[in-house]
Amino acid sequence: MKKFIQTLKDIWTIEELRNKILLTLGFMAIYRFAAQVPLPGIDITVAQAALQNQTSGGGILGLLDMFTGGAFAQASVVALGIMPYISASIVVQLMGIAVPYLQKLQKDGESGRKKINQITRWLTIAITMVQGPAYITNIYQLIPSSAFYISGSMFWISSMVILTAGTIFAMWLGEKITDKGIGNGISLLIMIGIIARFPSSFIQEAVSKITASNGGLIMILIEVIMWFLVILVCVYLVTAVRRIAVQYARKTVAGNIKNVASGARDYIPLKLNSSGVMPIIFAQAIMFAPALLARSENDMIKSIGIEFSNMFGLWYNVLFALLIIIFSYFYTAITIPTNKMADDLKRSGGFIPGIRPGKDTAEMLDRVLSLITFPGSLFLAVVAILPAIVVKFGLTHSWALFYGGTSLLIMVGVAIDTIQQINSHLLNRHYDGLMKKGTKRKSVA
Repeated sequence: MKKFIQTLKDIWTIEELRNKILLTLGFMAIYRFAAQVPLPGIDITVAQAALQNQTSGGGILGLLDMFTGGAFAQASVVALGIMPYISASIVVQLMGIAVPYLQKLQKDGESGRKKINQITRWLTIAITMVQGPAYITNIYQLIPSSAFYISGSMFWISSMVILTAGTIFAMWLGEKITDKGIGNGISLLIMIGIIARFPSSFIQEAVSKITASNGGLIMILIEVIMWFLVILVCVYLVTAVRRIAVQYARKTVAGNIKNVASGARDYIPLKLNSSGVMPIIFAQAIMFAPALLARSENDMIKSIGIEFSNMFGLWYNVLFALLIIIFSYFYTAITIPTNKMADDLKRSGGFIPGIRPGKDTAEMLDRVLSLITFPGSLFLAVVAILPAIVVKFGLTHSWALFYGGTSLLIMVGVAIDTIQQINSHLLNRHYDGLMKKGTKRKSVA
């Protein structure tokens, strides 16, 4: 603990790193402040009561409210949060597989990346123009007409402009954090929104256990211990890799045949969960469809829709888990180019011992990736449906969402990525990493 505190002091002594952290915290505070600013033109007390009642039971809307840090249920100017940008990024990434123009931009380096970012921004606005009306329609259906202070068309226009501006502002904050701060800005905004719901969820769970004589403080302690164990499993899931040994050919130095450098050994790290949380996001997007079936006038179709739209129900989670496993293979296949890896390895003079360079290497990497993706996808599916499992043991819906799913994986993944970036700054300045033991290193002259 003493060495950890010393490392925190070392972080504060590096002016550049200190400024980056303070800037990041400042931008996140601004985002949280914006989440409390309500839309104009309605009785915000009535609107918030209706929206909070709609999202309090968990479900898909409860999950959206968690990702926006409560802004969805607050009828905030950033009620849509950063989710339209996430959706746009996913669409552009998938289109990059099939659209030649985007494939060309991906190979153009920094200039191509800037153009792709510009396309993503415009697509974000387009998605906001679709999600905004849906959100406003939802408000119209929930609250009476007497709760509106301005006319219908005027409220529509002003709310659409404000919601679009709020999403663009959140996107700008995220990009500024990435450029000027520390960590991935978009991911940090999502994480801070999730964390913002943690205190109220934990207090609600603690009150329910104490007032209802349902285990009391002992049960709360057991739940916290189990929660830390789940976090530990998620850390292993995010960081676990399968190392493929690589040997590089010997090279002569300065044309002197007698002076031969020994072949270097390295490895290719293939992640157990190469797709991250993307399979869960894809699967949840698909699971929005059953909610539409629940509105059908046919009783049988309506009952099926209701059954598959309950995120804590059995059949919802069975289908959800299967979709996660399928999308894990799909996303891994499109994002890990084994053929390109094999070609790059061959051009650099490297090879996997016992495997011919080129096609055989690509097939070997693809086979290993398929084998490790299966347990990785199973672990991911179990973590994703864990909230539905722990609810059966008496946990409140809001607290159960912190036991797994996208929210916990995002928090773990973003925390690890941010710590790694802080570590790189410390090591470059000859300090120990944030999570490493040891004393302050001496600078090399």
